[in-house]
Amino acid sequence: MSLFNDIASHWLDGAVRTLDSLGRGFGSQVSADPPAVTPYQVVYEGGKVSLRHYRARNRIHATPIVLVYALIKRPFVLDLQPGKSVIEILLKQGFDVYMIDWQPPTRADAWRGFDAYVNQDLANAVRAVQIAEDVEQVNIIGYCLGGLLSLLYTALHPEKVKNLVTLATPFDMGARDLPIYHLMDRIDDGAFGMITKIYGNCPAWMVNSMFTAMAPVHHALDKYVGLYRNAERDGYAEMFELFELWMRSDVPLAGRVFRELITEIFKANKLAKGEFEVGGSRVDLGRIAMPMLNVVAEQDDVVHPNSSRSLIERVGSADKRNLTFPTGHIGAVVSAGALKKMWPEICGWLADRDHPLA
Repeated sequence: MSLFNDIASHWLDGAVRTLDSLGRGFGSQVSADPPAVTPYQVVYEGGKVSLRHYRARNRIHATPIVLVYALIKRPFVLDLQPGKSVIEILLKQGFDVYMIDWQPPTRADAWRGFDAYVNQDLANAVRAVQIAEDVEQVNIIGYCLGGLLSLLYTALHPEKVKNLVTLATPFDMGARDLPIYHLMDRIDDGAFGMITKIYGNCPAWMVNSMFTAMAPVHHALDKYVGLYRNAERDGYAEMFELFELWMRSDVPLAGRVFRELITEIFKANKLAKGEFEVGGSRVDLGRIAMPMLNVVAEQDDVVHPNSSRSLIERVGSADKRNLTFPTGHIGAVVSAGALKKMWPEICGWLADRDHPLA
């Protein structure tokens, strides 16, 4: 076993150094975000957060939504095109939306771990919404790693959250159903420390490589088959180009949060075991007592359904359930089926647990 670990660590060392020149070339080709589809106003900036406010034309519900996006890519996938936008659906359902737009970390941000992102950045953003809206609580929707951040924040600050929705959220990493997890198991923790020692952060090109490794068939073949099959549909080619732009929009992961994510959550599974700490406080999921909806993508090839499905059993809510939908990790926010059926169901669930705007 020790020999295998040494081989795996040596492989990672070589891979990091060999692919570095390729990675630098990849990083230089990342384009800026496309023009915004839905108008918004930046209402708060602090730490690594830029907080966007999307205002509903016909607001119905009193409690605003704080939409917590993932750390590893740009957020415009949630607002790709008119008629193909999660933001648009939430607004049409009568919710005001505040979205966390995470700013890419620089080498000077390598110290940032979950404590900085959860107890500082996300907490300050929620406080900004509370002040702007004159409310004591917000609804939170978190997607992918944004779902993980939302889960941690809610467990540590439950009094601030009225309703919690987690979507395709990595939780129980004891469910080793994806091959990439087995490779991570074999790599010594020191190898991941080596990455941040070299770069400060986990570089964007490496984030992209890991994302691709989790779903290689999708990246290599499926998307082009889909383009061929749907080439005659109005707007599909344009949407495909936007989707490809998003797929190349990876940003670095701050060094400390990268190490904590890999070694403590993915490898040691401390969150599911009830052993994970943020800022010196143990994350007690039993403190999540507000209504909670956990959305599981049945065909998820990035966060396996078995990794997120058991989350609902660990929280303290009396009003809780899994919403399982036949889509993939990315399809949860871009597929026609998810946009037409799943997201309206999420909105209905929230509406049933809110009250009308005075």
